[in-house]
Amino acid sequence: MSDKANLPIGDHGHGDSVASWTAVIVIMVAFAAGTLAFWFDQPVLVWASAGLAVVGLALGFILRGAGYGVNGSKSKH
Repeated sequence: MSDKANLPIGDHGHGDSVASWTAVIVIMVAFAAGTLAFWFDQPVLVWASAGLAVVGLALGFILRGAGYGVNGSKSKH
C-alpha cells in the first residue's frame, strides 16, 4: 500500500519531491545570504542573492519538467 493512502483526495503530498526541496533550499540560502548582505550594507550581494532566489525558482520548474516533481517519472513516489 502506498504511503499516500491516508491523504485527502486531491492532495499530492505537499510537494515532497526533489524539485520542490531543491528549489526551497536554494531560495532559503539566497534569502539568508541576502539578509546578511543587507545587514553588512553590501548592495551588490543583496542583488546577487535576489538573482539566486530567481534561479532557485527556475530550478524547481526545470527539475519538475525533467520528471523530478510530484508524481514525476523519476520521483520516488
